Amino acid sequence: MNEATHRAKRATPKPSPGRPVSASRTEMTELVLPQDANLLGNILGGRVMHLIDVAGAIAAHRHCHRQVVTASVDHLDFLNPVRVGDLIVLEAQVNRAFHTSVEVGVQVFSEDSIAGGRKHTTQALLTFVALDEAGKPAPVPPLLLKTADEKRRYREAGKRREARLRAKKGNRGQVAGCRLQMSG
Repeated sequence: MNEATHRAKRATPKPSPGRPVSASRTEMTELVLPQDANLLGNILGGRVMHLIDVAGAIAAHRHCHRQVVTASVDHLDFLNPVRVGDLIVLEAQVNRAFHTSVEVGVQVFSEDSIAGGRKHTTQALLTFVALDEAGKPAPVPPLLLKTADEKRRYREAGKRREARLRAKKGNRGQVAGCRLQMSG
């Protein structure tokens, strides 16, 4: 084996074995403070979005074992407010691994820090792309599914991806033909 072949073999990453959904599961908890809130005493939506992005990135990183970047936020629903003094609890996990990206689901809850009651407040779906050392998209390990719920999430993530790709393909011509007009 010559030196160039030897270097190429070292540089070629070995295929990664699959990882179970449980390896990506992430839970973050923070106390909602006044500086996080709007005038009504509820956490700011932008702060919730930031925390969702962080929890999702941690779940993606745990699955990929690589740096990841947010590619898209597909869906974000605010269902109930989170009040100052409550705990905000975020639960994230990888729903599906594609070639260089993963879909992560994030559920957000408010928890009364005195009474202990928990309420579902927000849910989101995000896509993260794994990066290699040069900052280019890199392959991600497959997802090993164990439960019926994991299999359902996996199937649904595939359908969402197909819809995203169809929409993206359909919008290419429209976006290219649009002209931004500024008044002023």
